[in-house]
Amino acid sequence: MTDNKTLVPAEDYLTAGVHIGTKYKNGYSEKYIQKARADGLKIIDTEIIDAKLKVLINFLSKYEPSDFVIMGRRENAKKPLQVFSKLVGCDVFTGRYLPGKLTNAALDDFKEYKVVIVCDPLTDKNILNEAYETGTFTVGFCDTNNKTNKLDLVVPINNKGKKSLGLALMLLAKHYLANKGILKESDFKYTIEDFADE
Repeated sequence: MTDNKTLVPAEDYLTAGVHIGTKYKNGYSEKYIQKARADGLKIIDTEIIDAKLKVLINFLSKYEPSDFVIMGRRENAKKPLQVFSKLVGCDVFTGRYLPGKLTNAALDDFKEYKVVIVCDPLTDKNILNEAYETGTFTVGFCDTNNKTNKLDLVVPINNKGKKSLGLALMLLAKHYLANKGILKESDFKYTIEDFADE
């Protein structure tokens, strides 16, 4: 993966809608917003999205799959996370998160991770709060309405769209596996449809 070219053509980012934010912005997201459309929706800069995805890929590639977990409570995150987990071998949580998995050593399913990634800091706040409390490195896919104060790394992106999350997780899987020497980029045959379609 070279840093001087984008992970995918800009057109692919636009087709997947990674740049479409919400009508709301806050002080956390303002620096990632390129403009506002006539209908009020904020547009996230795709160059920043690409750059932040590269940072996440390179960072995560320092860890083994057992070292990190990705949480996505929204329905749009379920399939992308399941495919990602199958390819990479890391833990994922979809649906409701039961508190204590990261903090209560008495629980049977207690586990310590080095990195916790959330698909939405708002809906995935329980695991994010536990990761923050325990000093675990936190990463979040953040839309224009998300607070980022408990995150160590922010990836600004449309986290409400299935294709948007699907593309992000597809790129993360492809380059993570390549960086680990598990699969050459040219041998990665999965598409956004594998991650995002029904």
